[in-house]
Amino acid sequence: MSTPVIPGVHLDRQPLELPFEPLPQFQQSALEESPERASNRGKRIGIFIVAYNALTTLSKVLKRITPEVWKNVEQVVVFDDASQDATYELAVGIQAMTNLPKLRVLKHRKNLGYGGNQKAGYKYFIEQGFDIVVLLHGDGQYAPELLSHMYAPLVRGEADAVFGSRMMKDFGGPLKGGMPLYKYIGNRVLTAFENRALGLNLTEFHSGYRAYNLHALSQIKLDKMTDDFHFDTEIIIKLHHQNFRIKEVPIPTFYGDEICYVNGLKYAKAIVRAVNRYHATARSVRSYPEYEEYFVPYAIKRSLFSCHYFAAKLIGTDQRVLEIGCGDGSFGTELVRAGNQVVGVDPNPQVPLSAGYANVVQADLEHGLGDAARTSGQFDRILVFDILEHLRDPARLLEDCRKVLGPRGKMIVSVPNAVNVTVRLMVLFGAFRYSDRGILDWSHLRFFTARTARQLLEKNGFRVTARRNTIMPLERIIALRPDSKLLRVANWLLRGLTAVAPGLFAYEIMLVAER
Repeated sequence: MSTPVIPGVHLDRQPLELPFEPLPQFQQSALEESPERASNRGKRIGIFIVAYNALTTLSKVLKRITPEVWKNVEQVVVFDDASQDATYELAVGIQAMTNLPKLRVLKHRKNLGYGGNQKAGYKYFIEQGFDIVVLLHGDGQYAPELLSHMYAPLVRGEADAVFGSRMMKDFGGPLKGGMPLYKYIGNRVLTAFENRALGLNLTEFHSGYRAYNLHALSQIKLDKMTDDFHFDTEIIIKLHHQNFRIKEVPIPTFYGDEICYVNGLKYAKAIVRAVNRYHATARSVRSYPEYEEYFVPYAIKRSLFSCHYFAAKLIGTDQRVLEIGCGDGSFGTELVRAGNQVVGVDPNPQVPLSAGYANVVQADLEHGLGDAARTSGQFDRILVFDILEHLRDPARLLEDCRKVLGPRGKMIVSVPNAVNVTVRLMVLFGAFRYSDRGILDWSHLRFFTARTARQLLEKNGFRVTARRNTIMPLERIIALRPDSKLLRVANWLLRGLTAVAPGLFAYEIMLVAER
């Protein structure tokens, strides 16, 4: 827990002014501060200084902040992360002895870690109602003289996050600034890996000089993110996933006597792990807590021979479609883009207006289609994906579907194959374990084979005209992109096995039925 410090120091003399002491390279250069660039334009700007054992550098960092920046920011807050030296006492002393009403000093009672300290700081500025925050390190590794360069794009509304990049050549590049060759190579390799894995084109992922629009940052869940050094990578991943705008600005490289607390190999391993855990979560393979908000239990399956692959082909275009169990509208949105008119029905619909649905109806599917059956007219296609196995008695729903299906319409039903080889092997070894999704989803009340699914439809007034067998969803087991060559080859092999023994290898049974 952090405790704000309001020192009760009474002095007979006037407080001293903190002198501005930039590094020599900034004194007579074109980088001297301009009032226009430093202007806050009515925005509440905070400078967030993370400090750990920064006794010898903190006062220099504060002296390197330009007078124009001091004039335009509302607070400069030092967050001491339970330093083992006198960093906190030094900061309090500077606060007491100088005329800096904007300076605040807070100290964590125990060390929160690099990421943990950032989370505490961002929470502080968000709760205080600030618009912009700039992260500055207390060890002097990043240039305080350039603070306005960091926040100006945010003030102008050009970005949601601004990263200082040492890899841009404006200041001569990182090697000229003293970055060790092994760190330079490691930085470039990791950045190339992250750019490729995430579809970004940043020059550097690993700079700690950052500025954020706090209205954007408040939309990112920080609590379960790491407290370690790869917090910086996790936050880039989240910004990118949520489509926030990232801008880079050049900064110089400084390497001096500061102590580096980062284990390079451990850090690299953590970066690769963070990216892989994100992909596993975003592609619905497995939910990891730091990215859990991106996990969709029943996301669209985009690989070959999945239920959504077959459904898109069976529906085509220019059809009036009733999607039962529309959820968040992910698949229906794609049907709309293909030129179809879509009406969604769901017990808890979460379809955004941007999805383009003609209508969305809430209904308890245990009791049929509700208002959708009375007001929606007739449909060319009805989708009933992964619904029947959740109902105690599907007859009422099927009856309503028959009423709203057009004379030449087709109903496309998908149910899990209860005798898939994975279930058979499980039973063979004496187990029958439910899970959060899949064939043995804990919410399934009924289990079907191809024969029993067909019998259910025929009993309720339908004639089955076609059958498709989906393959086991490797994309939900391995976090590969749907267009991955390896995944495509594996899917074709599974397709062959499923064609030979559909009862054994089919994952879902898709039946096309008419009235």
